[in-house]
Amino acid sequence: MKKLIVLLLVLGLCGVAWGRRMVYQPGALENPITVVIPKGAGSAIVAGRLAEAGVIEHPFLFRIAARLMGKDKLLRAGEYEFEPQISMAEAIEKLAEGDIVYHQLTVPEGLMSVQIAEILNKAPNLGGEPLQKFEEGLFLPETYTYKYGDTKQDVLREGKAAVEKVLAQAWKNREDDLPVKTPEELLILASIIEKETAVDSERAIVASVFVNRLRKGMKLQTDPTVIYALTEGNAELKRSLKRKDLQIDSPYNTYKYYGLPPKPICNPGAASIWAAAHPADTDYLFFVADGKGGHNFSRSLAEHNRSVRAWVKTLR
Repeated sequence: MKKLIVLLLVLGLCGVAWGRRMVYQPGALENPITVVIPKGAGSAIVAGRLAEAGVIEHPFLFRIAARLMGKDKLLRAGEYEFEPQISMAEAIEKLAEGDIVYHQLTVPEGLMSVQIAEILNKAPNLGGEPLQKFEEGLFLPETYTYKYGDTKQDVLREGKAAVEKVLAQAWKNREDDLPVKTPEELLILASIIEKETAVDSERAIVASVFVNRLRKGMKLQTDPTVIYALTEGNAELKRSLKRKDLQIDSPYNTYKYYGLPPKPICNPGAASIWAAAHPADTDYLFFVADGKGGHNFSRSLAEHNRSVRAWVKTLR
């Protein structure tokens, strides 16, 4: 009897040693893998998911180890990435700490809402119903972080809150005597600036041209608004503007109508919104591409015409 008891004790100790070794030694996973743990999953479901993915080899041992470590009730739902040879103990810690995968998506400045909706619709692991075109200007272009379970609508709300915050700050700190009456008009002006230049050092100067024109009661005569009128904000215009395009009868045609268009023509970034609120102090009234990625600015029509001829010459 004593020999049997001793044998059982030895076997028990060997089992404990084996179990401890299996819990803490490097696992058999050969390649990184992502596993989704659903909400409300207990340790049995978690262990089964990890075993199916090859992260662990012994689901029952995983459950025992998680309980002995005091982590069995702390295993969190979410999307997890497990690296090769991760140990069972490390996997338990990862799940207990909620060390989930975060995804990022970047929305460039100057896109129309229909284009942003397409980016969100194509984002991997971003749930929710597909987005349709939304009101222009109500999304701040920047990089957004999301996790498994987040929806397209969540990111859209975040983008709207971000642009509202930036716009409120710009409006509060705007220059005196701007020829715009509301934050919405400032956003419209910013959207035109965004479409006219991608050069950071030019934004405030471009803003000054449009501000000067508004102050003088001149038409803005900006091509991007005509393009928006032609496409109705549903697609890029995949051709050059023609002279007849400038005759389109639309409130977005700033060659035909005075003042700002009724709504933004894109979703401007924070830099363009700030430039609209803080235009440079210039007397420029015209600008044209310089053929080098920037623009030549002019005070008079005669000076502008010379710049236009120089630009046409570079095209040839």
